Amino acid sequence: MVDQKIVDEMKEMRKKGPSAPSDSLKLFEFVKQLAEESEDLKEELEDMDATVVQLIVTDANYKYWVKMGDGTVDYGEGEGEDPSVTMSATGATWTGMSSGEIESTSAYMSGDLVIDGNLQDAIAFGEIQSIAMEEGAHYFE
Repeated sequence: MVDQKIVDEMKEMRKKGPSAPSDSLKLFEFVKQLAEESEDLKEELEDMDATVVQLIVTDANYKYWVKMGDGTVDYGEGEGEDPSVTMSATGATWTGMSSGEIESTSAYMSGDLVIDGNLQDAIAFGEIQSIAMEEGAHYFE
C-alpha cells in the first residue's frame, strides 16, 4: 500500500506545483511503493533490464537519478552510477511533463528536453512513469 503521506504531498504538488527541485523524488517514492502492489507495474519492471537515468533540472543546477528494472525502483540525489541516459530540462518543463500538460515528445522535439545517451532507455523510463500514473490514478481521485 502506498503511504498516505506521499499521496497527500503529491496531491499538494499537483495543486501548487513543486516548491523545490527535490520534490520530484516524491514521484519516484510513489512509483517505488506502487510497484509493490501493482502487478502490471511490477511485471514491466521485472521485464526491464536495470537502467540508470540521470535527470538534471537545468535552471536549479539540481541532479538526481532513478534506477528502474530487474523488478525494482530506486532513486537518489546527485550523480547516478553509470547512467545510460541523461535527460535535462528546466523545472517548468519537468513540472509540465509530470502533470501531463507538456508531452515529453513535444518537449524533446522543441529542444526543451535534452536527451543524451540511449534514447530507448529514455522511452522506457517514460513508459514506466506512464504506467505508474495510470495504475496509481485512483489515489488522486
